[in-house]
Amino acid sequence: MLRAGGRCHAPALIATAPATAVDKLDRAAEALGMRKKDLVAGLVSKYVDPDSERGLNLLDSLSIRKVTVDVAEPKAALGSYSFQAYDPPEVMNVEQASQFLQTDEAVIIEMAESQKLPGRKLGTVWRFSRAALLACLSSPETR
Repeated sequence: MLRAGGRCHAPALIATAPATAVDKLDRAAEALGMRKKDLVAGLVSKYVDPDSERGLNLLDSLSIRKVTVDVAEPKAALGSYSFQAYDPPEVMNVEQASQFLQTDEAVIIEMAESQKLPGRKLGTVWRFSRAALLACLSSPETR
């Protein structure tokens, strides 16, 4: 629980984040030798500007949009889904490629090592071209 200014009567911040974001926060805090709450407070202080139009537009671009669809079919399944903007880089690491292809990192590595997925191993790390991954997905599978 994060408390503003360290005062007990101040409002607390309790946040839920996707597992990948929590993992990144854990790794960053450990690597920097910082507490997660100090890291989050520093990021908010440096990057969150709710007092300017530009700052609000940047924050709005991070928001998750929810869409509800009404269907007339009596047996249709109803639900909701959250959409989040995702613009993958031209060159991706294993984590980014797994997010892009919506599969596990182990699958990405296994397929790259067996040359079923286009990638290059640079030293000890794999790199993947977004264009090559898209081309691979659109080509017929050969067995």
